[in-house]
Amino acid sequence: MTTALAQVRQPPMAPAGAGGRPPGRHTDVVVVGAGHSGLAMSHCLAARGIDHVVLERGEVANAWRHERWDSLRLLTPNWLSRLPGYRYTGDDPDGYMSRDEVVDFISAYARVSAAPVRTGTNVIGLHADGAGYRVSTDRGDWRCRAVVIASGPFNRPAVPRLAAGIPPGIAQLTPFSYRNPGQIEDGGVLVVGASATGLQLADEIQRAGHAVTLAVGEHVRMPRVYRGRDIQWWMHAAGLLDERYDALRNGHDDLARARAVASPQLVGSRERPIMDLNALTAEGARIVGRLAGVRDGKALFSGSLRNVCALADLKMGRLLAALDDWAATCGHADVAKPGERFEATRVAAAPITGLDLEREGIRTVIWATGFRPDYSWLGVPVLDRKGGIRHDGGVAEAPGLYVMGLPFLRRRKSSFMHGAGDDALELAAHLAAHLDTQAGRCRV
Repeated sequence: MTTALAQVRQPPMAPAGAGGRPPGRHTDVVVVGAGHSGLAMSHCLAARGIDHVVLERGEVANAWRHERWDSLRLLTPNWLSRLPGYRYTGDDPDGYMSRDEVVDFISAYARVSAAPVRTGTNVIGLHADGAGYRVSTDRGDWRCRAVVIASGPFNRPAVPRLAAGIPPGIAQLTPFSYRNPGQIEDGGVLVVGASATGLQLADEIQRAGHAVTLAVGEHVRMPRVYRGRDIQWWMHAAGLLDERYDALRNGHDDLARARAVASPQLVGSRERPIMDLNALTAEGARIVGRLAGVRDGKALFSGSLRNVCALADLKMGRLLAALDDWAATCGHADVAKPGERFEATRVAAAPITGLDLEREGIRTVIWATGFRPDYSWLGVPVLDRKGGIRHDGGVAEAPGLYVMGLPFLRRRKSSFMHGAGDDALELAAHLAAHLDTQAGRCRV
């Protein structure tokens, strides 16, 4: 894909006030974050004629530019890359965008939608202010009647406390600090976490010649291709990704579990290989159970590896059976290959439960243990005990405050790029109704 890097339109800066800081400015809505979610919301607000600004701490698509490893690709095929009023039109619809191609795609979207982005503007505070909000930045304050937080769920790596027990001579990296195998010193590598990130890094590092041990907890196993089509085609066509947050059978408990589900074990590659634990062990990697502790230089692993893998195999089988049923019901059985099943995950009869890290020659630990959002700047009482925003499908528990881009925000596809559009359309409608209940625009 070839997309020129966008030059995002910047609204003129207000004159400087005391101390060189611009005086307070007013708008209807402040959107925090110029990634794909924030830009999707900007597009939908502009379509409704709602005055707004998008504040971005760095550059458009900043996380993709500066906080992703070199070989990262989207888990969804190019034909599924779409945002409101914009979609992929390149010559490789079945490929998977690289990190740099994602940057180009999002940047081009900002340009063609003329999003009012203020780059290099770090939000340092958000507080209620009369009938609206005051958004404090390192370049002055904004006053508005509504705020959309689209800074994403991946602001910080979620490194467990037990990392403090790793011996000081062993390097520790996260997906934020890892770029490529060239930065890893000679010796073995322990990758902790076996969702999409952990699996991809373990595969890349193993191929680079390092002995890799992968600590495996709960994970989602999924084939890249099923019955001749990308698994994302099946998920999309069967409507599984359109399942709504307010339609889950058991309400809050099911929704909490759905939002905590790890990314599936997929890799974006034109060859579309199946990348699972069996493929990794076939390359020579060693799998162990969930890392449960580190004591006196020894890593201790859970003995539940076999059960965890059996559960992932079972869930994959149920998914594939559901797709088979959908294909038969909807007339796709005659145009796709027959249903297939995959070998169970191979686990040693007696999985390893402890490793002396230095004795095993492990020189690097990579924490692929997930991410968390950073709301340290949020001065509105809407955070739960885990530091997440309490919300109902993106409508936060404070009038005029919204959130975009979180897992299963309104649909299962919310965390994917193509899921942002539907969420933004619905939340923009809710936001417009909120503004209509207030008297006069830009009076806060």
